[in-house]
Amino acid sequence: MSRKKNRIIVLLLAAVFVITVITYNVVKMSEYRETMQLTPPAQDTKRPTVAVVEVTTATYQAYVKGIGGAHAKFDLVLNSRVSGQVIKVYDSFESGRLVTAGTILATLEDSEIRASLESARETLARAHVSYLEEQQELQQAQQEWISSGLTGEPISPLVLREPQLAAARAALHSAEQAVSAAEKNLASTQIKAPFDAIVVSREIAPGSYVQAGNEIGQLLSADIVEVAIPLSANDWMLLPDEAELISGDRLVNLQQVETGDYWTGIVSRIEKNLNTNTRQRSLIVTVDRPLSQGTPLYPGTFLNAEIPGKVVADLWKLPSSALSQRGEIWIVNDENLLKSHVAGIRFSDAEYIYVEPPNGSKKAQVLVQPLSSYSEGMKVVTQRELTDE
Repeated sequence: MSRKKNRIIVLLLAAVFVITVITYNVVKMSEYRETMQLTPPAQDTKRPTVAVVEVTTATYQAYVKGIGGAHAKFDLVLNSRVSGQVIKVYDSFESGRLVTAGTILATLEDSEIRASLESARETLARAHVSYLEEQQELQQAQQEWISSGLTGEPISPLVLREPQLAAARAALHSAEQAVSAAEKNLASTQIKAPFDAIVVSREIAPGSYVQAGNEIGQLLSADIVEVAIPLSANDWMLLPDEAELISGDRLVNLQQVETGDYWTGIVSRIEKNLNTNTRQRSLIVTVDRPLSQGTPLYPGTFLNAEIPGKVVADLWKLPSSALSQRGEIWIVNDENLLKSHVAGIRFSDAEYIYVEPPNGSKKAQVLVQPLSSYSEGMKVVTQRELTDE
């Protein structure tokens, strides 16, 4: 009996344990379902703090920026006017040398040209004698015609020797031109710089023989450099008319890209044609005596240019950081909500952009540095930044 009772007790205890476990699980599942059905408590969303500048419309001086290369006004391939052997090349005719107008660069052997000049002078002397003789013959023929008592005009103009005198006069003029040409040829045996120039290259040496028209060297003019600055149609809209641009009153700042060195130039002219590739038109800026500047400006220098333009009204002046990566500016309205607008940039400088206010607004709070995480309608807390105005 005792063994049977023990078995019953064990079964009862097992049943109680099972019932307890089941009951516990049911209770926990019920609590879990109730917890899952509860709405989580609302949490306040933290509003981001944004830096803003308060801007109002004002009038600003426009500046147009461009890029161009400095080049000499004249780039000359120097040719020989006469043929001859090179008998001397001067030290001035070396690459990199700076020469003034009229400097002798080289000398050619001139004996044949001198002989040609003397022959031309002899021909001129004979032509002059012939002309004087014909003048005398004409006067004598006229006197004889009058003495003959004949009336009217001669049968032929040869009677009064007028054609003969005209031929002698023409021969005299031809001989004079031949002497002048021979003198120029003789002068051309001394090869001279036609203007103040930089010697780029030399193609002759003592003893070499050059034919008329052969290349002798290359020269770049040194008195002026020109900078052609291509500008777009929008850039031209910011500039005044041509008469004001070329008046000499608008100084153009030029800066070397690599070193940052500065020069000042003036607008000398405006091209009247568009480049077929870029569809842009160039403004030509000149710098006088470029090699005599504090820092010499050499032809071939790559330059940034800043050209003063029109005075433009009703613009916002914003820090460059206010422009987003998408080309937008972000405004905080009266309800502290964000709104983005495409930036209508008229011009810019190193620190600021000058934009047309959206929707004709006069004043606004503009984000100093918009982030990509910002969205339309986001509520923010503004923190005003001081400006230099």
